[in-house]
Amino acid sequence: MGALATWLTATVLPVPVWVVFLAWACSFLVGNGAGAVMRSVAANLTGVVVATATLLVVTVGGGGELLLGFAVGLGSALMIALSRFQVVAAAPAIVLGFACTVGTVAVLDVPVTDLSVSGPALVAAFAVVVGGVFGFLSGRTATLLTRRRNNGEDPAVGGATA
Repeated sequence: MGALATWLTATVLPVPVWVVFLAWACSFLVGNGAGAVMRSVAANLTGVVVATATLLVVTVGGGGELLLGFAVGLGSALMIALSRFQVVAAAPAIVLGFACTVGTVAVLDVPVTDLSVSGPALVAAFAVVVGGVFGFLSGRTATLLTRRRNNGEDPAVGGATA
């Protein structure tokens, strides 16, 4: 799966592979199954939105270390406040979404004010969704590869155990 993700981001999907891998890791941080992956992606996307808003405030405000520090402090407080909602309760996944967005701004060398499809906010958002998809697919693959069978029945779904 890692080889496929790397190949896709190098050839077909114009997103940073490291963002895909971090979002993928977040899907395992949050738990197993489709619901956990959805919560992970929602938390990552929350971080993307908070980072974008934070960087827009800094840009519109003229920049500077004092404004940057204040804005990031407010953004951090907002991330923790938002993690009280069950759908985005994984605060580390929110923070990683924030960090992935800031890193994407730096790597692309495109201002955060570029809200086009190739702008850093949407690139980071798409990359965390792709990472969530890989998290789901690799979780399903691992389950299929490690499933124990006993007389043709799967113990995980109520079959006999050894």
